[in-house]
Amino acid sequence: MIKYSINIFTMSRNKIANEKQKDERRAQILRTSLLLFSRKGLSATRINDIARESGISQGLVYHYYRSKEEIFTDLIRHACENMVAAARALEQMPIAPEQKIIRAVTVLLKGLDKNDETSWYYLLIVQAAISEAIPQQARELFLLSNAVQHEVITRILEEGQKKGSVKKHPAADLAMVFWTAVSGLAFGKAIHGESFHMPDPEILSAMFLEDRTFSR
Repeated sequence: MIKYSINIFTMSRNKIANEKQKDERRAQILRTSLLLFSRKGLSATRINDIARESGISQGLVYHYYRSKEEIFTDLIRHACENMVAAARALEQMPIAPEQKIIRAVTVLLKGLDKNDETSWYYLLIVQAAISEAIPQQARELFLLSNAVQHEVITRILEEGQKKGSVKKHPAADLAMVFWTAVSGLAFGKAIHGESFHMPDPEILSAMFLEDRTFSR
C-alpha cells in the first residue's frame, strides 16, 4: 500500500512538472512570436524564425500550434480579452468618472513605460486593424474588442459631462482621441525603446477633463 501511494504521488508530481513545462514552452513561443510579429509582421515571419529565436525545435512549435496564423490569432485573443476585461472593470469601479479617466491614463502609460511587451501588442493590434494578410478570426477579435473599449470610454466621458468634470465635446470623438493618443505613445515606445520618455499622465488627462478637476 505504501509503495502504491508513493507511485501515485510520483506520477502526480511528474504530471504537474510536465504541465508546467508545457505552459513555459507555450509562453516562450508566444513571447518570441509577439516580438517577431511586431517587428517583421506576420507575412515576413516564418515558423523556423520563431523556433530559432525561442530555442525550441520547429517540430515542437508545431506540436503547440498548427501554423503561425494560429499563433498570431492566439496573441490577438489574449490581448483583446485582457483589454476588454480591464475596460469593463474600470467602468464598474465605484469612483467618479473623472477619476476613472485619470486612473485609465495613469495605468495605461505606466504599463507602456514599464513593460516592452505592452507596446509590442499595440503594434500587433495595428496589423490586425489594417493588414489584409492576417487571419479573419484575428480581425474579428480586434473589431469586437475595439468597439467595447471605445464604448466604455465613451460612456465614462458622457457620465463625466453630466457632472461637469469632462469637456463638452462629443463623447465618442473624445474617446477616439483618447485611444489614438494611447496608441501613438505605444508606437513611440516600440520605436525608441528605453530612450523614449513617457509624458506625465496629467498631460493626457487634461485633454479631456475640466481644469477644476485637478484642483480638488
